Amino acid sequence: MKTLRLALIALLSLAWLLPAQAQNTRMYNTVKTKLAAGEQVVGGTVDTPDPEIYCAMANSGFDFIWIEMQHSSLNYTDVARMIWACRDAPAVPFIRIPNATEGDIQKATDIGALGLIVPMVDTAEKMEQAVHFAKYPPEGRRSQGGGQYGRLWGSDYRQTWNDNLMVIAMVETLIGVEASAEIAGVDGVDAVFVASGDLASFSGKRQGDPDYEALVDKIKSDTESEGKIVGGPSAWIQEREGYQFFQGPSTGSLIRIGTRVALEEADPCRFLPSGATPVAGENPCP
Repeated sequence: MKTLRLALIALLSLAWLLPAQAQNTRMYNTVKTKLAAGEQVVGGTVDTPDPEIYCAMANSGFDFIWIEMQHSSLNYTDVARMIWACRDAPAVPFIRIPNATEGDIQKATDIGALGLIVPMVDTAEKMEQAVHFAKYPPEGRRSQGGGQYGRLWGSDYRQTWNDNLMVIAMVETLIGVEASAEIAGVDGVDAVFVASGDLASFSGKRQGDPDYEALVDKIKSDTESEGKIVGGPSAWIQEREGYQFFQGPSTGSLIRIGTRVALEEADPCRFLPSGATPVAGENPCP
């Protein structure tokens, strides 16, 4: 009887280690489910702390919001308020963290990010550490801590987190390109993002240049060989095949685009020279 009791205790203590799929994990990371279904996803980029701007972006049709913390003055208090202000929005929060430190990853996940975008990845070891810091035991060493994550994603957050998390590696340098196969092969890395602008900066080549395109092709090929998602800028949606994860325009870009469209609709001649015809057959501009 004592042996049976000990066996039952051992089985119960190991139950939480069962694969999430066997427990019918609840999925709330809609980006992850869309990608698994073969869909493309686009995230609008936010680098301002205004919750109203965040909410406008999160409700405008994007799949996720790329919250920019690497190249902005945003802090985690700012971002926590933004995410909470639009907690029911269709677009889920992803954060490009400043770096893959344990502190940055703990804070980003505690405030509710469902995706971590890791910049400047040159080695597989950097992504191994990122995944290790981001996932709960037994897969990683994330501590439970506090934060608003439970109020955002439910009381079963601890049990479902490891399956809902997305981790994206950004390859930006020539060193990173060389290691792209190893980076993509890290368990827990869901996607590799081709950082088009920085790749041009570090290589000294422009898009269309054969040397530049060879770098892009290597990252894409290495990532696909590992069965992972390939990402890039939203300008590549129509230009390049095989990409699923895209960074969309920033709030500043969208304001400029929207302003121009609104002004042209109000006055088709606003940006045309005198004598030009907005529409064939209509009166020329004064």
